[in-house]
Amino acid sequence: MLAVDTNVLVRVIMGDHPDQSRRARELVAENDVWISMTVLLETEWVLRSRHRYARGQIVAVLRRLAGLPRVTLQDATATAHALDWCEQGMDLADALHLAAADHCESFVTFDKRFGKAARKLALDVREP
Repeated sequence: MLAVDTNVLVRVIMGDHPDQSRRARELVAENDVWISMTVLLETEWVLRSRHRYARGQIVAVLRRLAGLPRVTLQDATATAHALDWCEQGMDLADALHLAAADHCESFVTFDKRFGKAARKLALDVREP
């Protein structure tokens, strides 16, 4: 299994560099690849900030990527929850933080926007 970096995923998604995009797509098609949550998060940031993808586009692209036959996510269950919450309006970084802390009693933050988005989804996020 090969761990891939953000730039590999962006080349697969964007197809914006003839040689690198081809090589990245072949790599993902021909090898078992592993995607960490940090690489997934960075990929979202690149798609949103550099390529101006909307939230719905990002969620759709990341779900398609996660569904490829030879792709393994660091935590597929947490990522699925995070993508669902992101689709419903939560920031993906916050959603990934929250999903990764599923085993905890609660998630504590001073981020009011995060707390508001979580409460809207009936998720346990509180202020200290």
